[in-house]
Amino acid sequence: MCADTPDYKETLNLPQTDFPMRAGLPKREPEWLERWAEIGVYDRLRDKAAAKKGSDEARKPFTLHDGPPYANGHLHIGHALNKILKDMVVRSQQMMGRDARYIPGWDCHGLPIEWKIEEQYRQKGSNKDDVPVVDFRQECRRFAEGWVDIQREEFKRLGVTGNWADPYLTMDFHAEAVIAGEFQKFLMNGTLYQGSKPVMWSPIEQTALAEAEVEYHDKESFTIWVKFKVVDPVAGDGAKLKNRDLVGSYVVIWTTTPWTIPSNKAVVFGEDFAYGLYEVTGTPDESWANVGDRFILADKLAGDVMTRARLQDDMYTRVRDVTAEELSGLSLQHPLAGAEGGNGEWDDLRDFRAADFVTDEEGTGFVHCAPSHGMEEYELYRDLGMLEQVITYNVLDDGSFRSELPFFGGKYILSRKGKEGDANKAVIDKLIEVGGLLARGRIKHSYPHSWRSKAPVIFRNTPQWFAAIDREVGDGQDTYGKTIRERALTSIDQLVTWTPKTGRNRLYSMIEARPDWVLSRQRAWGVPLTCFVKKGGLPTDPDFLLRDAAVNARIVAAFEAEGADAWYAEGSKERFLGSDYDHDEYVQVFDILDVWFDSGSTHAFVLRDREDGSEDGIADLYLEGTDQHRGWFHSSMLQSCGTQGRAPYRGVLTHGFTLDAKGVKMSKSIGNTIVPEQVVKQYGADILRLWVAQSDYTSDQRIGDEILKGVADSYRRLRNTMRFMLGSLSEFTEADRVAAADMPELERWVLHRLAELDHQVRTGYAKYDFQGVFQAIFTFATVDLSSFYFDIRKDVLYCDGDSDRRRAARTVLDILYHRLTTWLAPILTFTMEEVWLERFPGEKSSVHLEDFPETPADWLDEPLAAKWANIRQVRRVVTAALEVQRQDKVIGASLEAAPVVHVNDAEVLSALKSVAFEDICITSDVVLTKDPSPTEAFRLPEAAGIGVVFEMAEGEKCQRCWKILTDVGNHSHPGTCARCDEALG
Repeated sequence: MCADTPDYKETLNLPQTDFPMRAGLPKREPEWLERWAEIGVYDRLRDKAAAKKGSDEARKPFTLHDGPPYANGHLHIGHALNKILKDMVVRSQQMMGRDARYIPGWDCHGLPIEWKIEEQYRQKGSNKDDVPVVDFRQECRRFAEGWVDIQREEFKRLGVTGNWADPYLTMDFHAEAVIAGEFQKFLMNGTLYQGSKPVMWSPIEQTALAEAEVEYHDKESFTIWVKFKVVDPVAGDGAKLKNRDLVGSYVVIWTTTPWTIPSNKAVVFGEDFAYGLYEVTGTPDESWANVGDRFILADKLAGDVMTRARLQDDMYTRVRDVTAEELSGLSLQHPLAGAEGGNGEWDDLRDFRAADFVTDEEGTGFVHCAPSHGMEEYELYRDLGMLEQVITYNVLDDGSFRSELPFFGGKYILSRKGKEGDANKAVIDKLIEVGGLLARGRIKHSYPHSWRSKAPVIFRNTPQWFAAIDREVGDGQDTYGKTIRERALTSIDQLVTWTPKTGRNRLYSMIEARPDWVLSRQRAWGVPLTCFVKKGGLPTDPDFLLRDAAVNARIVAAFEAEGADAWYAEGSKERFLGSDYDHDEYVQVFDILDVWFDSGSTHAFVLRDREDGSEDGIADLYLEGTDQHRGWFHSSMLQSCGTQGRAPYRGVLTHGFTLDAKGVKMSKSIGNTIVPEQVVKQYGADILRLWVAQSDYTSDQRIGDEILKGVADSYRRLRNTMRFMLGSLSEFTEADRVAAADMPELERWVLHRLAELDHQVRTGYAKYDFQGVFQAIFTFATVDLSSFYFDIRKDVLYCDGDSDRRRAARTVLDILYHRLTTWLAPILTFTMEEVWLERFPGEKSSVHLEDFPETPADWLDEPLAAKWANIRQVRRVVTAALEVQRQDKVIGASLEAAPVVHVNDAEVLSALKSVAFEDICITSDVVLTKDPSPTEAFRLPEAAGIGVVFEMAEGEKCQRCWKILTDVGNHSHPGTCARCDEALG
């Protein structure tokens, strides 16, 4: 610049904004949270919808029903994933014109909380049984209340919107009253019954468990091969057993639960398997087999069994086939039969028959049956009408054998700390003593554990209360089926949309195969089974259960006023039965309901009963992790089908689990956990939200420092895009607005892309495809805008005066601003509020009060898009050619160039000549020609028929816009081009 040439920098329309490059999210996000609370954003949206109710502009309600987290600890990263996904659903549905309601909730009853209080008691050397039950329950209530308050603040910190001032709690009095009322519907409709069958039982917690309360871990177990002797009973007509050579042989069973042998009542075989009779011809010293012993085994497994018994191939021989017909005529003796001191406990012959659950994949081809400790065996003998003969009650609540059981009384299956007890060893030792053991070993296998105590569970026959899912429900709501199972399966296929679709198959198969629902738990903290039974009556008696609507109503009314503690108050039986019944004739049930019944009932006291619930009592969406197919999705389906004849939801969305950066499940013991609080403190909640949006939530998600750094980089790029728009829109007013029809082609092309993107965004949000939505917006912002449109239009925005094309560009920027901020608001909740307030800082202004702007259909222009696709392809060749010159230090900036562009296609060449292609390429000039490309021309393989020859721009450099033009210096303002001279006036 010459000494007498003015500095034109101050005359440029440079961006003006206070929007900072550095977000400072950890510090600033709490300020926006306080602001939203002050202006009441959630309530204002509800008021806005209420004002339009009944009008042509009425907003259709959308209800995402919150699956209640458990109120007993700080949030983990899985909680954050879940709640952020829910928030994205709610916010996007709201901004697409719905009245999107979200009532957060908590599960407050159940064993985890009760266990914590018991731990506190044990630390003080006291016992919960020494405390009045109501006092104990009150301590549980206070514990839950404390964690609800903590978790509420942690969820809010993530930017999650909702009715936080009035959430639902399963321990609220109204909730407890409704849960009791929902249970009474099962009582009254005939599906409730008391039965005694094997259930998963926690000896440590001394209660039955549901499948959803169980997790599977590897466990090392004893494994034994036990001999059941074939005996020769006298048949009723005096005939002897025909197959005499089988008498005295042994049927061998294999089990991983030696403690169940004292409860054995039968052995079963496979009807279609090949069995053989094997005789021992030699033995090593350490084997429990004897020469001459004969064993009946499945041929496929015989070799393995003999190896386990330490018999080599030359130590036994196969005598002959044993047919299924022969097996069915045999009688077996328990290995403890006749044992001295056994008091005849095992002297009865064991039942022996075929069963379809026997396999020949492992074991011996025979299965020992203790129907009190195995569901398949229980169902077999139930269907045979033989339960009374085969059910035992040898195992007590604490996992010990009843004291009077010979040899084993008082032995524990598990120790008090959940480790191996002394029962298995005692059984094995006794079998060795009586000669009943052929082999033993250990096996590591997947085994059910309580997810609370982490201790193994057992299958134990115990009286429990069940909901029969195949019994006709006597409520007249038969549209989707007559039984709970029929209604559930029909609902799954006819009423529910599944995201992803595989969720349908998972829940369908689970409900199709599941047994009756175990409703009862033997604990104290929960809603009791509010029913009475006839003293001394049998569960099969028609009047065993008291079914009286007036009694039920008194119970519900008391719970509504006083909570479920009313059931435990002194005189409660007399109070509820009233004067209609002899109080001494009835027994009050004090089991509590499975907490899954609590959470499964939430649709009734949230969706149905609340004013801000769902208008038809059905949720538009349930959203939880994949484990809830056997948990909340499952129990809610069963409960609702039992009480209202159909599913409680129209849609179900499931997400995967969170893993560390290497794909390993997070564990405190491994030290690979990442907690939301740490991420929020380091990066801010919006980075965590963006991680969720960039993840494929239908699979398991990985998270770690490097992953979060990548997310933060995407965030910075997007933030710069928003900052550019804000700076360029400084002082933009409606007077600057230009109609779409009057805009240059480049601006109309941007509008076309916006129209395409609007459809993509709305479709994506409607399908809950947040990854697809964000990727589409991010690609548009970084590729179409920052790298193309903004790059081209910087010259116009900075250097033009009040020109039509500058006003058009700013109009497009305003249009872009409104769409990008609202489209991204459900994801980047805090940042888009910051962007919004930068332009609209009103006292009650918020982007979260806005809807997605409607996009005119006539912005779509496919011919224009096709034309500009060709222009962009030619531009890519030019910019690549210039980059070579820049790297070779021939030029420092593209404005120093005036390339010659050779284009074979006449239509493409015409398109280039119809626009200011030098501006598109950000060069000072460009020459367009149809002449064939010379040999030295630059080419790209993917752009056939296009060649670029580099030429330097001729003329002087304009001191204002830096273009090199031949007219510079010929105007009234020194050192300027014609355009800049005009802009300076």
